[in-house]
Amino acid sequence: MVDIPIPRGFTVSNLVVALDLTGTFVFGLSGGLLAVRQGFDLFGVLVLSFAAANVGGITRDLIIGVHPPPGVGDWRYIVVPVLAGIAIFIWGPRIRRMHRYVQILDAGGLALFAVAGAQKALEYHLGPLTAVLLGMLTGIGGGMVRDILAAEVPSVLRGDIYAVAALAGAAVVVVGRLLRFPSTADALVGAALCFAIRLFALRRGWQLPVARWAGPSPVRAPDAGSDPVSGRGDHVER
Repeated sequence: MVDIPIPRGFTVSNLVVALDLTGTFVFGLSGGLLAVRQGFDLFGVLVLSFAAANVGGITRDLIIGVHPPPGVGDWRYIVVPVLAGIAIFIWGPRIRRMHRYVQILDAGGLALFAVAGAQKALEYHLGPLTAVLLGMLTGIGGGMVRDILAAEVPSVLRGDIYAVAALAGAAVVVVGRLLRFPSTADALVGAALCFAIRLFALRRGWQLPVARWAGPSPVRAPDAGSDPVSGRGDHVER
């Protein structure tokens, strides 16, 4: 096995914070983009940016027992999504035209959060299964609340291979820890796997099986337009 060099003074905690803050910015962009698409004002854009960026991590930390959660107790987790929201508010139309890159950013945020969530759970000595589930929750929690605040059905509930990708990335981190692989290697492989699964699902239209209803089809209001975050037709997804 090849050892990956780790800078002096760099710890698992440093890695978790770095992944967390990067994912926070990426998901802040996705939340702000959806708010701009829905015609929200500046405050609404910032609220969706903060929700998308921090709700998953805050929920994870409350379950772990971290009080107060960094999402509300650490200024970096407040400033980073605010900056992302302001950037989207100013350059939103230009970024919207780059929807393919936004899809990539969203997949990257999912990967970063899933890995960071699993590593933080392990750092607090939680069990392997709990760590995998908390990694998934960290990845999908903010996106679900973002969609709900924007009056959208969360894409994770509509067959998208989203939570499954987060589960896979978190599982790699947990298995790597059990096998005593370097934490940096676990994070890189787990994030790469989650990222790849999500991108392949978007490119090839992969979806989970959808429940079939024998009665009349539910009535749905016509959608406003294509969603640049989830990439699914006319409906709105780190």
